Amino acid sequence: MIAVEDLTVTFRSGGRSVHAVQGISFEVADGETFGIVGESGSGKSTVLRAIAGLVPSTSKVLEVNGRPAARRRSRAERRLLQFVFQDPYASLHPRQTVDDILREPLQIHRVGGVDEKVQAAIADVGLLPIHRFRYPHQLSGGQRQRVAIARALILNPPILLLDEPTSALDVSIQAEILNLLAKLRQSYSLTSILVSHDLAVVAHLCNRIAIMQLGKLVEIISAADLRAGTVTADYTRDLIAASRGFTRASA
Repeated sequence: MIAVEDLTVTFRSGGRSVHAVQGISFEVADGETFGIVGESGSGKSTVLRAIAGLVPSTSKVLEVNGRPAARRRSRAERRLLQFVFQDPYASLHPRQTVDDILREPLQIHRVGGVDEKVQAAIADVGLLPIHRFRYPHQLSGGQRQRVAIARALILNPPILLLDEPTSALDVSIQAEILNLLAKLRQSYSLTSILVSHDLAVVAHLCNRIAIMQLGKLVEIISAADLRAGTVTADYTRDLIAASRGFTRASA
């Protein structure tokens, strides 16, 4: 469903070049949930944005659903692939109701049956009919992220890009959202890429995981290898050790 070869993203800042992503290559199979992890600034979110066409990039291959992705994406190409951003407080328009937010993609893509699809999308993410005409400030953080997920899925895309979808939420809510994503992956037959700095999150949802450091791909491992600590790169071992937390014995 997604094929990336030698993906590079370079930004210009103050007369200098910043190489955010350097020669990344991987493939994501139909129905797979692929994880990308790394510390802050490793380039993992930039990879997602390049695949979505939100930042300029260069590559030998960048294919979505078996076809080369155009530099300037068409409406049909954008419909194939939807994005859930990290911060539900910033990704929803504060002056639109949930109904407005969910209607907008359908209207842009001229999809019929709007009322029925909005009702179904709200139910699919575990919200109630009373939430439909509320504004984002009237919702909790978890409810806002459910709205963001519903907006991404309302066009029934085959591919979902998830940029740290739980990191801005309370710990008590994170598990609910992760379980929801796991359920929706099955019911919508989704292919997904999940970016996170949390190894437990990617091990829970992903089949394979790419490890990134300073814009480069360190290695790709299976979730089973991650849990067992069966890795080849020292950096990946350091990430696993760091994820286990600080203890008196390590002091």
